[in-house]
Amino acid sequence: MVLIIDPQQAGISGNMVIGALVSLGANKKTVKEIMEHYGSYFGQITINIGDVDKSGIFATFINVKCSDHQAVAYPSLLETLEGIKHEKITPTILNFAKKVFKTLAIAESHVHGVNIDKIHFHEVGAADAVADIMGASYAFHELGLTDEKVYGLPPSLGGGRVKSAHGNLSVPAPATLEILKNVPVKGGPVNHELTTPTGAALLVNMVDEFSEFYPLITNKKVAYGAGKLDLEYPNVLRIVSGTSPIPTDNISILETNLDDVTGEVLGHTVDRLMEEGALDVTIIPTIAKKNRPAHLLRVISKSSMNDILAETIIRETGTLGVRTIPYVHRNIVSREIIPVEVDFDGQPKTVRMKVAKIGEEVVNVTVEYEDARKVSNELKMPLKDVIRFINQKISF
Repeated sequence: MVLIIDPQQAGISGNMVIGALVSLGANKKTVKEIMEHYGSYFGQITINIGDVDKSGIFATFINVKCSDHQAVAYPSLLETLEGIKHEKITPTILNFAKKVFKTLAIAESHVHGVNIDKIHFHEVGAADAVADIMGASYAFHELGLTDEKVYGLPPSLGGGRVKSAHGNLSVPAPATLEILKNVPVKGGPVNHELTTPTGAALLVNMVDEFSEFYPLITNKKVAYGAGKLDLEYPNVLRIVSGTSPIPTDNISILETNLDDVTGEVLGHTVDRLMEEGALDVTIIPTIAKKNRPAHLLRVISKSSMNDILAETIIRETGTLGVRTIPYVHRNIVSREIIPVEVDFDGQPKTVRMKVAKIGEEVVNVTVEYEDARKVSNELKMPLKDVIRFINQKISF
C-alpha cells in the first residue's frame, strides 16, 4: 500500500489531518474521545466531527473549541502526557506523538534562541495542540499507515500576516518555516495562514519521502479533511490511499567532472566504488571548461553510503569536489535470480537468469553476464552467440 498526503490545495493543519484520516476510515467516535480526553488535562475543550461542503468538495471537519488553563513548558507537557492513560493509546502511539511535540519544541527553540526545556506551548495552544496531535497519532496508527510508504507533496503556506504572542508576523510563521527545512513548499495562494506549525510537524513525522509530483499509484480511496476558513476555493487537505505496481526506494547521486585522469585510474575507481557499496557507476564522456575532453563520473548510492563513496572518489581521482544530489526517487522492479540448465548440443550448462517482474508479470529475462562469459570460454563460442542461444531456449 501507498499513502499520499497532498497539502498543495490549501496547506495543512492538525484538524485537517485528523479530518482526512477520519474520512479515510479512522473511528470517528474514538478519535473524538481521545482528543477530548487528552486535551482536557490542558484546558477546556469540545470536539465536534461532521461532514461539510467546502466549495463543492465533501470533506470531514474537526471543529475544535478550547481554551488553555495556562502556558505549559515542554518538559511539563511531556510529563503530563506520560501520566495520562487511555486504553486505545499504546506506547507506540504515545512515542509518535512525543516525536511530533519534539519537532515543535525544537523549531520554537531555534526561532527564539533558547534551550528546548525553556519552550512554552502558548503559540499553538497546549490544549489545541495536544488534542490535534494525539487524535492524529491515534488515527494514523489505527489505519496501519506506519507500515505503508507515505509520500508528501509540497504544502501551500499561504501569505499575509498572522497575529501571535510576539505581535503580527509574516506568514508562514517562523516555527513553520523551521519545521519545513529541506521540504519543498510553495507560497500563497491567499493571504491567510494555510500551513500551521502543528500541521507541519505532523507532516514531516508522517512522511517517508517528499515529491514534487504524484508517484506512480493506483488509487483506491481519496479522503478530504476540511480547514476552518471559508475560501474562494476548496479549503481541504487530500489524502490518497492506493497501491504502487512498482516498488520504490530512495537513492542519492554523486557526481564529479574529471579532465586529468587516465583510463586506468577511471577503471580502477569504478572497481573501488563497487567494492565500497555503490549501486551503480557510470562514466560519461563530455566536454569540460576550455573545451577540454573530460569524463562525468556518476555514482548511484544509498544515502547512508554518501560520505564513504565521496571520500573514495576524492582519494582515487584527486578531484577537488563531489556533487551530491540527495533523496532521488527511484522506481524499481522486483528481481529474482533463477538457475536453469541449458543444453548446448549435448553439453548441459547451468546458468543464472535474472527475472524482472512488475507484480506477477515477467517484463524482462536476461542471463547473468559472468555465467554467459564462463560458458563462452568453456565452449570456445562467441559471447553474443551464447547469449542469443540461451535467450532462445529459455522462457518464463
